[in-house]
Amino acid sequence: MLEDLSASMAAKASLTLFLVSLMTAHMLTPFPIQKLGKRPLGKGLWSYTFNQVFSSTITGMWGYDSSLGSFNPIIRVLFHLSLVIMLYAVLLKSVQNHLEQDALAIVSLLVYALFFFIWDCLSLGVSHPGGPREHKIPRKPEWNNITSQIDPQILFNAEEGTKWRCAVSTDSHRATLQAFNLSKEHGENGIKATSIGMSGEPAGRQIWTKDSFENKLDWNTIYKIQEMARAGRTDGGFNPAKNPNAGDILFREQMITNHVLNGGTLPSTEKATTVKEAAKKAVHFYSMLQTEDGHWAGDYGGPHFLMPGLIIAWYVMGKPSKMINEDQAKLMAHYLRVHQQADGGWGTHIESPSTMFGTVLCYVSLRLLGDDATLPHMKEGHTFIQKEGGAVMTSSWAKFWLCLLGCMEWEGHNSVPPEMWLLPNWFPFHPGRLWCHCRMVYLPMGYLYGARFVYQDAATDTLIQDLRKELYCSDYQSIDWNSTRHLVADMDNYSPVPFFMEFAQNFLAFYESFPLIQPIKNYIRKKGLAFCKDYMAAEDLQTNFIDIGPVNKVLNMVSAFHAAGNNVEHDTIQNHMMRIPDYLWLAEDGMKMQGYNGSQCWDTSFAIQAIYECELLDEFPDLSKKVWAYLERTQILSTEVSQASPAFEYESVENRNKYYRHVSKGGWPFSTSAHGWPISDCTGEGLKGVCVLLKSTKVMDAIKKGELLDINRTRLEEAVNVILTLQNEDGGWATYENNRGFGWYEQLNPSEVFGDIMIDYSYAECSMASLTALCAFHEIYPDHRTEEVKHSIQLGRYFFESIQRSDGSWYGSWACCFCYACWFGIEGLIRSGDTPDSPSIKKCCKFLLSKQRANGGWGEDFTSCYDKDYAESGMDSYGDDGSGVVSTAWALLALSEAKCDDVEAVKRGIQYLIKRQLPCGDWPQEGISGVFNRACGITYTAYRNVFPIWALGRCHEVYGDAIDELE
Repeated sequence: MLEDLSASMAAKASLTLFLVSLMTAHMLTPFPIQKLGKRPLGKGLWSYTFNQVFSSTITGMWGYDSSLGSFNPIIRVLFHLSLVIMLYAVLLKSVQNHLEQDALAIVSLLVYALFFFIWDCLSLGVSHPGGPREHKIPRKPEWNNITSQIDPQILFNAEEGTKWRCAVSTDSHRATLQAFNLSKEHGENGIKATSIGMSGEPAGRQIWTKDSFENKLDWNTIYKIQEMARAGRTDGGFNPAKNPNAGDILFREQMITNHVLNGGTLPSTEKATTVKEAAKKAVHFYSMLQTEDGHWAGDYGGPHFLMPGLIIAWYVMGKPSKMINEDQAKLMAHYLRVHQQADGGWGTHIESPSTMFGTVLCYVSLRLLGDDATLPHMKEGHTFIQKEGGAVMTSSWAKFWLCLLGCMEWEGHNSVPPEMWLLPNWFPFHPGRLWCHCRMVYLPMGYLYGARFVYQDAATDTLIQDLRKELYCSDYQSIDWNSTRHLVADMDNYSPVPFFMEFAQNFLAFYESFPLIQPIKNYIRKKGLAFCKDYMAAEDLQTNFIDIGPVNKVLNMVSAFHAAGNNVEHDTIQNHMMRIPDYLWLAEDGMKMQGYNGSQCWDTSFAIQAIYECELLDEFPDLSKKVWAYLERTQILSTEVSQASPAFEYESVENRNKYYRHVSKGGWPFSTSAHGWPISDCTGEGLKGVCVLLKSTKVMDAIKKGELLDINRTRLEEAVNVILTLQNEDGGWATYENNRGFGWYEQLNPSEVFGDIMIDYSYAECSMASLTALCAFHEIYPDHRTEEVKHSIQLGRYFFESIQRSDGSWYGSWACCFCYACWFGIEGLIRSGDTPDSPSIKKCCKFLLSKQRANGGWGEDFTSCYDKDYAESGMDSYGDDGSGVVSTAWALLALSEAKCDDVEAVKRGIQYLIKRQLPCGDWPQEGISGVFNRACGITYTAYRNVFPIWALGRCHEVYGDAIDELE
């Protein structure tokens, strides 16, 4: 009886300790708010706790830290202690006659510790990508062999004397303000004097606009420029059957033309005879593409599901011409038509086989842009949709857009309750813990779902009524929408919704419709909608109305439109529309919506490091100085212009805590400073770009003379702070924020089409960029936060070792795929102190050498990422006999960093790159290079230049004359 009472008391004590700890943490969460995002030095909970208790300064918040997604270490220890006591209570009840209570307490502690030790040893860790996938991509895309051209009258109107061109920096602000009939006081320089206009740093912004044009070159020079810009393609047209990747011909032709008009010379077309010559020729060519503000622009398109969202938003908002004008609509329609596949469908992205996700959205978009349903290509698209069961079989994101348009009832979409945001931040599943891209998409989705937004004229619009007939296999009014919520075609179902999430969705469907709880739900929903509205407004201002990505950009705009009473002239809507061009890109396949507002800072940071390793910084001084100027302007919230924007006000710890933002000041972005979201690897590569430019005599002289603004040590230290605070507990680095959630969140992934989107995992790419940036900075400034920097580097090294696959490779999450990640893995280990003869390095080199093809190159495509397995024939379709220049460059960067002793293999790889180099120094555009969320490819046209240049420079530095005899 006494023992039973003791067991009961122990259980109560456990529960009491847990609840008291939780309530204490809840009440202490705001104190001290200034320590938001600060993690104690250490590796694991016990070392965190030790340093928290015995450190001379308090680190971190006392309660729950929304930036880290975790409680204070002391609170976490109390949670564990409560569980140990509960285990003790269970054991006391079970084995009360066999052990003394003191001994049982020790056994409980040991069992608890042993459980976590075994779990730690056997578990791969939440950031291990796993693989290969059991269900691999089953089909290949196929197009009709047709070459198409954009209507010349759209690109260049001879009567008007106008032509489409890419405008950058303040020129782009000027063009946008003119389109909205606003003066320069509305933000030409990024500082606006009124509530409407352009705010944020102009540097890096790139938009396509149609302006007056006068031809100033002779036809012979024009022909030479066009031939260079086409990069080996026979004409300026587009044929996806040959390659669905555009070559960025229009932009490259414009930049080479500007280069010549400004007095520049064209590269020699004589074949290079040495590695050094090939590299110099390549840099000469690439220097012609550098924009006036110092960055390199390029096509960052690829996904087919982005632009349809914009077109649907344009339609439901009354088709404002300031958002999409007549020419843009024609160019968008052209893009959609030329990417249609032979089976009548469209892929999720340009190299994907047809999916219902891509097809339904692209078909609807063409109808909204004016294509008649009776046209042959529309009939083919309609047939594809009908064959697959109608639009009820498309994925949830497509269904969401159909609901907004009025082409599907909201009962056909699973609940996205905005009141989830009202839960305490420490709640085990809270939206604030989600990966920021996921979080910022489902934020406006929750608002629009909760408000039940529908195009106001859907009931009377004849086109919408026609679409209701075309998209379904049965009468629209007869469809039982609730029964269609979980339907999805196999071709869309990359990440099947797990049982638990389906159960949760069914529960929420009951919650949405059960009459007795509607008064309570409506009361809570009103508060949830208010929070979402406030949060979206903050995101708009923090990003100068660019927003984190194209999906949430458009959804935020539609939400603001609804909040403004469907008034398209409202200042907020005008500010939103002024940033739409940031996402649009024009190439020979038409106008597309990019996966971001560009990859400017990412590409530029890589490019300057590549040129540095070629030892050509001071041979191209103008190039180097322009890059410095760009990087100086692009460091987030670090310039007078960026600090004059509304975004700077949101850098306070109170606002960061309220809106779940990590520290931004001092980081570098993927694209532009105005975008405002720093990323670990972009900060790392930006910092490394600055570090290599510090070694340029020409750049340093220009700073001393006052020709360039300085980036002082304090600003570099702020970048280091961003990197240090972004390191996860597993030693790796995630993208924008720390991992705030748990691995089981993926069991709640509702998207179907994307994998691993729920939390911010640690990635090989982010970890190498961050770790090597710390190494580069520490080499220059060894006295800054020395212990923390060294400790961080060591933890990063452990992380790399933990995620290496058994075959020696690393999996790449943001590009295609294993060659890419092997470069990051080897470089991360070497720079953090590993040696070329270590088992991890040797194993990776062996893996890479086993994948080298007979022609000396390497080749993969996006299916490596999709299948999580090396695509042996990945570049058969769009490369050169199975190899590609980008994959080859990545493999060579890895092997040369490891000082691989198979010199002949390296030489063959170099010879392959030089063989594929075009006479002007460019390389051909091959297959898609980038990927995101495991399943979607994305374009990086800069990669075909940057990485071969880098590989040539590094291999020449490491191997010298041994590889310099070219065949």
